[in-house]
Amino acid sequence: MTTLLGLDIGSSSVIAGILRGTKVVAESPRAFFRSRCEGARVEVDADELLKAVQTAITGLGVQARQVDGIALATMSPAWVAMDKQGRALTPIVTHQDRRSVELAHEIERRMGKARHLAICGNRPFPGGISSTTWAWFKANQPARLKRADLVGHLNTFLHRQLTGARVTDPSNASFTGLYDTMGLSGWSEELCANLGVSTTLLPEVVAADRIGGMITAEAAVKFGLRAGTPMMVGIMDGSAGMLLAGARPGQLFNVVGSTDVLALCTNRPKPHERLLTRALGVQGLWLQVSTIAAMASSIYWARDQFFTGMPLEEFRAEFRRLSKIGAKAVGGVVFEPYMAGERTSIEQRQGAFRNVTLATTKTHLLAAIMEGLTQASAERLPLLQATGTRLRRDVAVSGGSDRLDQLMHRDWPGAWKFRAVTDATMRGLGTMAMRER
Repeated sequence: MTTLLGLDIGSSSVIAGILRGTKVVAESPRAFFRSRCEGARVEVDADELLKAVQTAITGLGVQARQVDGIALATMSPAWVAMDKQGRALTPIVTHQDRRSVELAHEIERRMGKARHLAICGNRPFPGGISSTTWAWFKANQPARLKRADLVGHLNTFLHRQLTGARVTDPSNASFTGLYDTMGLSGWSEELCANLGVSTTLLPEVVAADRIGGMITAEAAVKFGLRAGTPMMVGIMDGSAGMLLAGARPGQLFNVVGSTDVLALCTNRPKPHERLLTRALGVQGLWLQVSTIAAMASSIYWARDQFFTGMPLEEFRAEFRRLSKIGAKAVGGVVFEPYMAGERTSIEQRQGAFRNVTLATTKTHLLAAIMEGLTQASAERLPLLQATGTRLRRDVAVSGGSDRLDQLMHRDWPGAWKFRAVTDATMRGLGTMAMRER
């Protein structure tokens, strides 16, 4: 059986694991890196992230040098421009970045909303579709970009550092805002011309399970790997989870955590301005995704703000009690669940309470947050059904600690079967068999 080194790179940490099939036989401690948040800007220092990758890999010791290949799952978008040596010219700009609102409007005005959706599958959401980030650097730091030899996402940057290759996969390409996501035909000359960039700066788009390159001798020494080890092109973290869930048309995969992500696998995507549409990365399939940007983090915020003196177990008991009572516990208060904005809006929405009076208590506010999130979760189903893909009633669920999954699925209409998938991103990498190009 093939043994893989899996790399799972999220928005704050890196985990390295040894995989035999979908079984994780060894895993490193999390190696953390920081995101710099300055107003609307959210960036990661490229060298700090590389250090975290190195720390995670070396945490596996000699096992990291005994694998047959390397599989990669990354947060996306994580935009970065590189020089001729593959070194980062810019910080890594993450999907949480919102500095490019005005430029996003400009991209859409020039292209037209309907045309942009028809090719890209998405509107140019600031940060979340990284063409807006590229536009910001063109407008504000043109001298830096003049030195750029390659522009891409995190998987492209890691390949330049580890193998020297210039590659990306369709899932990451979809979130550049420059790829023919709906047709899977490659970089769109029309989208690139609208942004005013050359396709020569973009990586080659290759299926995520193909071998992108081989570990160089220099990288082997630096990262504790074996020179010549093949490295797959890599895939978005959410796609890896869907692969473990069983990627087939109609399959739903729900990640219940700080952010709540509900993804539908389809073979006939229908773009919608309130959905994120992207290639799965393999198998010629797509994902259509609806996200609640601050789910568990909204609950944690309420605990920190209103229940600071309450022991954690007591707070959990109160949470369970309120989840059973439901809407009767809100005291008329309504919560808008946008504490971290909305992934499918150019102008960012904000969280809010309505109908607050002098009779409102902290319990009413917590209950209103819970009800607002529960309602938002259920409201996504008609949106996904409208794509025309028949939803399977078997839902794979990742996360959901403290019964959050039960809360978020409580008001889903009809009969559903929920099954837990653990360590979804890492184990999902184990479903991919390396293929030559």
